Amino acid sequence: MTGTPLEMPRLQLAVIGDEISPSLDDMIDFCAENAVGRLEMRTVGGRNLLGMELDEIAEIASRIHQARLTVPTFVSPVLKWRAPGQTDKGGKVDFAFDPDMCPTGDPFQHAFDICIMLGATRLRIFSWLKYDDYQPGDLAGPLGQLCDLADEYGVDLQVENEPVCNVASIADLKAVMETFSHRRIRPLLDICNAYSMGQPPTVEELKALAPRTDHLSFKDRKLAERRTVPVGQGDVPYAQLLPVIFAGTKSREVLASIETHVPEDPRNATRQNVHALRHLAEHLGVEVD
Repeated sequence: MTGTPLEMPRLQLAVIGDEISPSLDDMIDFCAENAVGRLEMRTVGGRNLLGMELDEIAEIASRIHQARLTVPTFVSPVLKWRAPGQTDKGGKVDFAFDPDMCPTGDPFQHAFDICIMLGATRLRIFSWLKYDDYQPGDLAGPLGQLCDLADEYGVDLQVENEPVCNVASIADLKAVMETFSHRRIRPLLDICNAYSMGQPPTVEELKALAPRTDHLSFKDRKLAERRTVPVGQGDVPYAQLLPVIFAGTKSREVLASIETHVPEDPRNATRQNVHALRHLAEHLGVEVD
């Protein structure tokens, strides 16, 4: 790819439901109000879907599909918990999950069953809560199990960089992609997370990850104030960084997930993000739907 506008991928805009409201009705209403056709699911009523029985998931899925919305991703907390035999470094964990709360006793299998019921073709995963002496190869066991299930179910594994986890920066994400070449393992780049921890990605890191990238997480950050804000209101230079990814990706469509993280005004901030992302795409000459 040369990175010319005609060759750039199409952005597929999605919102993460609980960034709008804990209420499924509010999530669906927001999508109708803002002409958003993709609703990514993580929690409903403050409960993570991974902790729900499948009949509860079926009811949620039915209501979403009746509203003619698609769910591209189950925004799961898989591996956002303590590694066996390790002591994590502590600290606040957003959307923390105890795997013992999974009703089936097998959170990996349950996560894929949820994907099927939602119609999701992507499963977001993490890399265990951060511990000393972590190496990318430590993930071989769980990633092997997850890849077997991913092949069976036809679901891609989107590994997100998260500051409280071992894969925290874009550099950490690059190391995982270099270690594991399975076609189902893909990077879910959260560029804002990298900035928030003082480790912004380099152009070289983005170029290295671009060929396998088909999913991006969008929020912004006022670094001096240490707070998350809608896209375009903070210090993350998306207009400079996104063309690097778009020029290198092998995917014709890239999912753009809005993860607002503005709890004091979630619905309005998510609306601002939707408008900002559409404006950014127009500025870059990228189609968005």
